[in-house]
Amino acid sequence: MKSMKWLIRLILPFWPRILLAAVLSTLTITSHIGLMATSAYLLSRAALHPPLLDLMVTIVGVRFFGLSRAVFRYLERYLSHDVTFRVLSKIRVKFYQGLEPLAPARLLNFRSGDLLSRIVADVETQQNFYLRVLAPPIVAVFVLLGYGLFLARYDERFSFILAACFLAGGVGIPSVIKILSRGSGQQAVALKAELAALVADTLLGMTELLAYGQAQAHLNKIQNTDRKLKSAQRNILWLSAFSSALTALVANLGLWLILILGILLVEQGKVNGVNLGMLALGSFSSFEAMFPLALVPHHWEQNRAAAERLLECIAAEPAVRDKETNPHKLADTTLILQNVSFRYEQDEPWALKQLSFQVPHRGKVAIVGPSGAGKTSVVNLLLRFWEYAQGDIILGGHSLREYSPEEVRNFIGVVTQRTHIFNATIRENLLMAKPEGTEDELMQAARQAKLHDFILSLPSGYDSYVGEGGFKLSGGQRQRLAIARVLLKNAPILILDEAMAGLDPLTEREVRDEIYQLAEGRTTLMITHSLLGLDKMDEILVLEHGQIVEQGKHAELLKHSDFYRKLWSYLKPPE
Repeated sequence: MKSMKWLIRLILPFWPRILLAAVLSTLTITSHIGLMATSAYLLSRAALHPPLLDLMVTIVGVRFFGLSRAVFRYLERYLSHDVTFRVLSKIRVKFYQGLEPLAPARLLNFRSGDLLSRIVADVETQQNFYLRVLAPPIVAVFVLLGYGLFLARYDERFSFILAACFLAGGVGIPSVIKILSRGSGQQAVALKAELAALVADTLLGMTELLAYGQAQAHLNKIQNTDRKLKSAQRNILWLSAFSSALTALVANLGLWLILILGILLVEQGKVNGVNLGMLALGSFSSFEAMFPLALVPHHWEQNRAAAERLLECIAAEPAVRDKETNPHKLADTTLILQNVSFRYEQDEPWALKQLSFQVPHRGKVAIVGPSGAGKTSVVNLLLRFWEYAQGDIILGGHSLREYSPEEVRNFIGVVTQRTHIFNATIRENLLMAKPEGTEDELMQAARQAKLHDFILSLPSGYDSYVGEGGFKLSGGQRQRLAIARVLLKNAPILILDEAMAGLDPLTEREVRDEIYQLAEGRTTLMITHSLLGLDKMDEILVLEHGQIVEQGKHAELLKHSDFYRKLWSYLKPPE
């Protein structure tokens, strides 16, 4: 119920539009009732061959209700869909606002395909919440009250029959459908999410699946999930058809009951026979408001399941809690780690243990070591992706905890091994670093990254699309694009996390030279496996098992450090 309360809170601000849409929907059905009732009355009256002038009001009524039904239906659809799309927009914004603080730490708990399914499918499911869950009962109550009062003018028993049919169709049948469905809506939502996750895993991991011979096994999983989803959807369609049949049965039964009662009243002289067809067909038309009620529980279940999946992300506790702080001016960019200890989960070993070092203002420090030594963990802490458990990190004379995560990331420019390139233009990818950047600033950053000439050689220049993940660019061009971003951002602190890994030797040398130029005048922390070019660093820290085992300059470590010499022998570049 918590998820549904959350949805209702999102919808409540739109209550005037919702009320107006409900009124328009009621007027649409009322026009349908009026059209059928006046048509029946017109035929009955015409059969008595009255003067034509006596029929003029009824003829005008038929035309009025025919036209008004179309007008009210258009206005109702326009307004109800406007409300729906506004609510969907609000849900997407709320979902992103809840999701953004979780990146990247807590998002590791979710598969990429599952996240995509939540963002797309689960949000889209909420379009049914107003149209098929909230609106039908409201409209049915309005129609029942309005037409019930009209019928009571002739005989109260007509109103009782109408109310009994609405209760049977709006409460009894949905109860039966709910029992028969047995969680089919929730199952369908879960299977859709699982299928989307499996397909996304296939597209993103096709190379690995083929390399390890798991492509057929993964395809079998997709086919099995697809069969289960088809079975669930087939069950839902069967329930929909069955509910429609039951509702039609109740509607026809109501028609016959009113017709029989009307005949008896006509025989008793209590009702004019001309009105008999009007009462019967008008009542039958009013059951239009009853038909959507049968599947309300099913749609409620689907919406609840999808909302719970959305709320699971939104309500997740971020690794670092953002808080309002006073803006800091960063005149001194000295970074100091004081006895910092950190682990990713309580039951996991320490990734960093009592780690202490300093990166002086505008100094250049490199961290090297084998995989799993804790190098990337240092970067995660400095960017406030994770919270350290013990010790403290000092930036510009203040504890890192005194800065908001967004403020810290504004001070730091990062070039990583896997730079994410969006499926957009080069211009849009560059402006991710500085949305207010001018054209001159963009070109200057591209020139410094030695990317400007290449961009101008493209048919659309800076407006050229680079494809998903930047697949239209080479590895070196992607890294230069990342460098151009950092240059455009003009952050005072630079972190290089395996920025040259995976490049061919020639491209690596070119990118390394550009990165060293980028580091001039900035406080720089380099995380690397490659030991080439580390002679330009002010200090080198050798990490193993989350602790500094050796530190010093490149030449000193080669001369006095057995561990660093061993790393050099394994990792040194070819002559």
